[in-house]
Amino acid sequence: MLSTHNVALSFGGQKLFEDVSIKFTPGNCYGLIGANGAGKSTFVKILSGEIEPNSGNVELSPGQRLSVLKQDQFKYDEVTVLDTMLMGNDKLYAIMKEKDELYAKDPFTDEDGLRTAELESEFAEMNGWEAESDAAIMLSGLGLDESSHHKLMKDLKDSEKVKVLLGQALFGKPDVLLLDEPTNNLDIKAINWLENFLLNFENTVIVVSHDRHFLNKVCTHIADLDFKKINIYAGNYDFWKSSSELAQRLRGDQKKKAEDKAKELKAFIQRFSANASKSSQATSRQKQLEKLQLDDLPISSRKYPFIHFESEREVGKDILKVEGLTKTIDGKKVLDNVSFTLNKNDKIVFLSDNDQTVTSLFSILGGDMEPDSGTYTWGVTTKVAYLPRNHESFFSAGKYTIVDWLRQYSKDDHETYIRGFLGKMLFSGDDALKKTNVLSGGEKVRCMLSKMMMTEPNVIMLDGPTNHLDLESISAVNEGVERFKGTVLLYTHDHQFMQTVGNRVIELNPGVTEDRISTYEEYLSRKLKQ
Repeated sequence: MLSTHNVALSFGGQKLFEDVSIKFTPGNCYGLIGANGAGKSTFVKILSGEIEPNSGNVELSPGQRLSVLKQDQFKYDEVTVLDTMLMGNDKLYAIMKEKDELYAKDPFTDEDGLRTAELESEFAEMNGWEAESDAAIMLSGLGLDESSHHKLMKDLKDSEKVKVLLGQALFGKPDVLLLDEPTNNLDIKAINWLENFLLNFENTVIVVSHDRHFLNKVCTHIADLDFKKINIYAGNYDFWKSSSELAQRLRGDQKKKAEDKAKELKAFIQRFSANASKSSQATSRQKQLEKLQLDDLPISSRKYPFIHFESEREVGKDILKVEGLTKTIDGKKVLDNVSFTLNKNDKIVFLSDNDQTVTSLFSILGGDMEPDSGTYTWGVTTKVAYLPRNHESFFSAGKYTIVDWLRQYSKDDHETYIRGFLGKMLFSGDDALKKTNVLSGGEKVRCMLSKMMMTEPNVIMLDGPTNHLDLESISAVNEGVERFKGTVLLYTHDHQFMQTVGNRVIELNPGVTEDRISTYEEYLSRKLKQ
């Protein structure tokens, strides 16, 4: 069992959390959630021992092993894939290495013989003879065939390195497993394999993820980092979200009742405080009022932007025709004779094993890149709003405040209107006067979404709309796009976003161009059976 006792941590005078005392018990998977900057990854590092808290301590039951998903893809460049996996169980790997070194000695002494006998006994107790085959089976489950198992890590693609590091964390059945964004850069089949692995995992798992479907699938509990505390709730993410929203409504109702009661009491006090016959009642009301004010309700750190796309005009029959688009970048063909027609009410989910494929397609359709060959034609009634994956060029000039930046795209240039709009996007007060070149990744995405909404489009293209956003903003964008009555071209790795928005799937992979009317989960069901 893993537990914390009165753990507290501050950075630069800012308190991330205080007096955190919780227990993570075997057989459960805990989804650690909280607003961006709340300290989720930092807390995982405290649990792993990478960071020391300012006060309090972390306890792991004696004899238990804790395993962490490593983030450094270059750490094992000179190590083979199989050895990198085995290193996940550091004690077993150390025994294997010491055994090999002793057996290679010449001369081999009696003392060496005694030591190897001890090591062989420990090795057998740890199921060492099955270790390599277990690691190979796990690698195959993650999509790495046997031909890659003896390669050096530096010879793998980045997407393959991610799988090996994940396998390393899972290897050897650790007692406690810490996973920070484990689905990042995994393909569909690897994510499905990981979900099934965790569903059957008998020990303790603590996971940080922005993938709501993944949290719903694997989590038995939610560890909610809010109010600088961590509270644990039974159930998956959707259950927690519904419960949290209900609690917020009740909290709001309670606060309104308190405010109404305060007004009533103040009115009574003002009316009767000078009346001798009512003075005792006025004094009683004053005490009630003081108590009401002392019992003020806490405010959550969570904030949801308001995402709503309104079309200036309805799109016509002819929207987009793509014929034979081909593009090669750095000697690699990323688009190969891509053709499709966009129809009214289409909400297309694009899929590819290579982000650059769909990003290049969207860049061409958005006018930011020229194809090597092929054509595309937008209909005369279309008004397209585009969220590119890389939008740094929109913010490189530091002369703009957010208000002035957004004014460029607004029909109404009055500051009151623009500030009201930005307030809904979580830029209130002085935040709206930040310079655009110092914004965080999430703030830039919210600015780009504001720009898109300002244009009142009837077609929207979204390339990685959940990147840099917290769960609250992801949910808000998802719901806003789901409500949109126009046409959508979407590329994301967010399962729930794709399922709730898409009604057509286009897969663009080498040798494969699938295009059919389908939800994402219908597509996924077919794919996993292949």
